[in-house]
Amino acid sequence: MADVKITVLPNGPLLVEGETTLQDAEGKPIESATPKLALCRCGASNKKPFCDGSHSRTGFQG
Repeated sequence: MADVKITVLPNGPLLVEGETTLQDAEGKPIESATPKLALCRCGASNKKPFCDGSHSRTGFQG
């Protein structure tokens, strides 16, 4: 199994690095353009589940 690293960025997204498969609630794969994923934690992203930088504009603390 390949190594996967998940980093919680201060006041930002979860950064997922390594070979992974992201699935929706029905088990269907969610395609990503890069092997490094930034997943939204603030809930304000227009590209959920991916981060679009909205945390900066909303003042997300986490």
